[in-house]
Amino acid sequence: MAKFLLPLAPLTDTAETAAPGKAGKGDFGAMPEWILDDLYPAEDAPALAEDMAWLAEEATAFAADFEGRLASLDAPSLAACVKRYERIQQVAGRVMSYAGLRYYQNTIDPSRAKFFSDCQGKLTDISTPLVFFSLEFNRIDDAVLEARYSESAELARYRPVLDRMRAFKPYQLSDELEKFLHDQSVVGASAWNRLFDETMAGLEFEVDGESLGLEATLNLLSDSDRAQRKAGAEALVAVFTERLPLFARVTNTLAKEKEIEDRWRGMPTPQTGRHLSNHVEPEVVQALRDAVVAAYPRLSHRYYALKAKWLGLETLEFWDRNAPLPEREDRDVPWAEARQTVLDAYADFSPEMAAIAEPFFDKGWIDAPAKPGKAPGAFAHPTVTDAHPYVLLNYLGKQRDVMTLAHELGHGVHQVLAAEQGELLSSTPLTLAETASVFGEMLTFRKLLDAAPDKAARKTLLAGKVEDMINTVVRQIAFYDFECKLHAARAKGELTPDQINEIWMSVQGESLGPVFTFAPGYETFWSYVPHFIHSPFYVYAYAFGDGLVNALYAVYESGEPGFQEKYFDMLKAGGSKHHKELLAPFGLDLSDPSFWDKGLGLIESMIDELEAMED
Repeated sequence: MAKFLLPLAPLTDTAETAAPGKAGKGDFGAMPEWILDDLYPAEDAPALAEDMAWLAEEATAFAADFEGRLASLDAPSLAACVKRYERIQQVAGRVMSYAGLRYYQNTIDPSRAKFFSDCQGKLTDISTPLVFFSLEFNRIDDAVLEARYSESAELARYRPVLDRMRAFKPYQLSDELEKFLHDQSVVGASAWNRLFDETMAGLEFEVDGESLGLEATLNLLSDSDRAQRKAGAEALVAVFTERLPLFARVTNTLAKEKEIEDRWRGMPTPQTGRHLSNHVEPEVVQALRDAVVAAYPRLSHRYYALKAKWLGLETLEFWDRNAPLPEREDRDVPWAEARQTVLDAYADFSPEMAAIAEPFFDKGWIDAPAKPGKAPGAFAHPTVTDAHPYVLLNYLGKQRDVMTLAHELGHGVHQVLAAEQGELLSSTPLTLAETASVFGEMLTFRKLLDAAPDKAARKTLLAGKVEDMINTVVRQIAFYDFECKLHAARAKGELTPDQINEIWMSVQGESLGPVFTFAPGYETFWSYVPHFIHSPFYVYAYAFGDGLVNALYAVYESGEPGFQEKYFDMLKAGGSKHHKELLAPFGLDLSDPSFWDKGLGLIESMIDELEAMED
């Protein structure tokens, strides 16, 4: 439960970026950058030092007050214990959020990296006395705990998160071993994560005599000029191939570390820990995976065959996968337009939703410009419930960047609404964490589609949405299969770079379809995917969220009475309810074997419409 110690996602700061009102400038207009003062004004802020001192004192006092006594506490005392634990989590989470966000703004700045590492190391040491809490709580007899819940509504409120913790009971080790794993974590997975992040942030790719970072080079793969797409792809291949031994070493080490820990814990599969933390049944995930794989021919294979026809090609190369349509207006979207598009879409659904999202733009809660050393990709980090989330983007003016903004703001809105649950209950399992983000994307897409001026514009928007959904569903399930195969193979022995490449290619051809040929070098593209490093088996959450949102949106479009109110109630619940309880008001049940086919059917219907446009 010590979530503040985990490198949640790419998480940085210099004095310049903390200046009020400072904005990045580029071809897209003024763009906001983070102002982290709501966490701490500076590394040497007295408030930060005070919080660290309080944590050290309180962690020791907490252990002195409760270690060895949890089972004997009456209900009010046990509730007080949980609340004190929650407060420790909140203060520590504030420290690590600040250190992490500063680090991810510029991962190649040695001072930021040192500050982040030092904070992580100090908090690991400080929190060692807390390790007993989950271990000892899990040993409380079920009947005793049931009695405590019935005697204290305050304690019973925490039951959902405590039940998720107790789900790990069969797999916990001795107290001594758990403390050892806790202490060595900063030089284990966390250190390899940091090596990967700093390596990726420092990579440079030569394209037509110009040196580009990872984000800018990946962006070339969606350029309208095929020669530029190929040049970007070849630059990526050259660097990934050069660094492949390092990426293979990181991957082998983390997979082996996971295998060792899982084996000691007695976890039956490498995926078990992820399913438990997501509070989702393995059979539900398997049903999702099987439904998507069965749909490959109806979805990705069929769509990419259409795309080859549009591009006038017999076959597609991997650098054509995200190519724009020939008739698409290839223009950059200014930041101000992206902001207005998303806020208008949110407001059409609910003025309250837009009102929650607007401060992100005006108060320094978004870091938008792509900058040297900045973490690639995009994320929304919830920080702590007595502050607010922060969103990171690498905005490059593409239509997909507008959708990414809508996606990450959806996370932000969700995190703001769930904060009322408090630190322990606000965190949503990954399987539901993508719900608001994908829903925000869908709202934005539907608004643009409704405003399409002609058939060509509608086709462009539909094709873009289908591609995004294929990337979210088909591609992520292929990623999941890659991880499953990789971890199974690693359990038998160390994998060479070529062996990892072969596993990668075994799922790519199956998922993308026969229209693709793969030029030499694509087999290395597993190496830059951060989820494989930071969060094993995370990726199915994207497909989970997309399928869930497709079903939710169908309920919304059907005119379900009070949908907005039910939707906000679901987001406000955070992690306080199981998915069955959350979705029941909408008449949805993830355990229904046909559930996933409904969401996949929406994608199929869009491809049907695109095919009909060819007639």
